[in-house]
Amino acid sequence: MATGAGASLNGVLPFPADNAWNKDISSSSVDPNSPAIINFIGSSTTVHPDFGAGLYAGSYMGIPYTVVGSSQAKVTVNFDAYGSESDPGPMPIPANANVEGYPNPSGDQHVLVLDNSSCWLYELYGATTGSGGSWNAASAAVWDLLNDEQRPWGWTSADAAGLPIFPGLIRYDEVAAGQIKHAIRFTLAKSKAAFIPPATHWAANSSDPSAAPMGMRMRLKANFDVSGFSAKNQVILNALKKYGMIMADNGSSIFLSGAPDDRWDNNDLHSLSLVKASDFEVVSMGTVYTASNLPTGSAPAISSFTATPTGTSAGQSVTLDWNVTGASYVIVSPGVGAVRGTSVTVKPTVTTTYTLYATNAYGRTQTTVTVAVQ
Repeated sequence: MATGAGASLNGVLPFPADNAWNKDISSSSVDPNSPAIINFIGSSTTVHPDFGAGLYAGSYMGIPYTVVGSSQAKVTVNFDAYGSESDPGPMPIPANANVEGYPNPSGDQHVLVLDNSSCWLYELYGATTGSGGSWNAASAAVWDLLNDEQRPWGWTSADAAGLPIFPGLIRYDEVAAGQIKHAIRFTLAKSKAAFIPPATHWAANSSDPSAAPMGMRMRLKANFDVSGFSAKNQVILNALKKYGMIMADNGSSIFLSGAPDDRWDNNDLHSLSLVKASDFEVVSMGTVYTASNLPTGSAPAISSFTATPTGTSAGQSVTLDWNVTGASYVIVSPGVGAVRGTSVTVKPTVTTTYTLYATNAYGRTQTTVTVAVQ
């Protein structure tokens, strides 16, 4: 991946090929409730690209992202709403990272950052800059781009569905290359208190049985004729046939999420509004999770978390080691952040208590160790 705001991924596909976002659902069965759900959405509701080139009402259109390298410093993230369901920092968020709606941030104010040196994705919701290079956020999630990670059941992320945002964005670099190889993020006006994987969370605003659960997947019908659309729009439409789109948040119905880029042709994108809800079908949902049938299991087990040595002089190396079972990923805070493996070297300048956070689909376990600095 290149670095910078809106940088090209140069063909890199986030998450493993078998991840839900990257799954070919073109031959999957249609959900028996598909007609009722489409009718509830409104069969004549049209597709709208919620991204483009230039400014609208003083803000760039779409959800921006930034790619950083190994030299990007990790900073503190302070939470003001959903901290208990968020991943703690530090995170490599640049002070000048674009916030959704920049240069006049508005709406959900997402910040998305990919680290191309370690393949972690960091996503913030309700983000604002803090003091001393820190960031403030309503919630944040860390995603291991090399594994099939999910949030704990019932937890949110930077998105209402508990999903990562970045892998569902339509990006100019992939459209220009001629192929989108993943599902597309979209919103609907109404959703119910339910979700299907890969979603883990709901934000219900409807009790109608035909309202969508978070994570619901729709695809463009195979017989929809794309030949009258531009080459770039055909890339988007063909992806909607092969990979579909995943319901990720409440919002305007059938708004497709993408990244802002001045190379988009807004007039061309708007021709996607010729596509209607009736041109889609809902992919078979399987088990729909509600408050009555959430999966249960064991959070990770931490059998040890040690520091060697436990006392040192300022700036000297200390090795933190841990033994964890059942974790999808681990975070060490402060100073380290998301990390793979079973040890890390730190150089504390003052007496520091380090916390190890181990997370999987059933929850989070944490423990601490203190290094005394003289």
